[in-house]
Amino acid sequence: MALIYTNTLLAFTISLLGLLLYRSHLMSSLLCLEGMMLSMFVMVAVMILNTHLTTSSMMPIVLLVFAACEAALGLSLLVMVSNTYGIDHVQNLNLLQC
Repeated sequence: MALIYTNTLLAFTISLLGLLLYRSHLMSSLLCLEGMMLSMFVMVAVMILNTHLTTSSMMPIVLLVFAACEAALGLSLLVMVSNTYGIDHVQNLNLLQC
């Protein structure tokens, strides 16, 4: 069972490094965030299955709801920025300040 935890922790770390290193485009940042959320979902689901906690069985579903909301907001921001400026660079997000 430790192999599953190691793999999900490695997937989370790789996604976090991808988010920190390749943050020039908004689409790559969103993909890294989705990878982080997916690895967190797998980790929480495996922990709940291993500990047999029935009280926290809704936690993976709540995590998926937050991931879906984050993806929807990120994609709407991507569409807005690409329609307005024509490119999806993260550095252009500073121009959206009021």
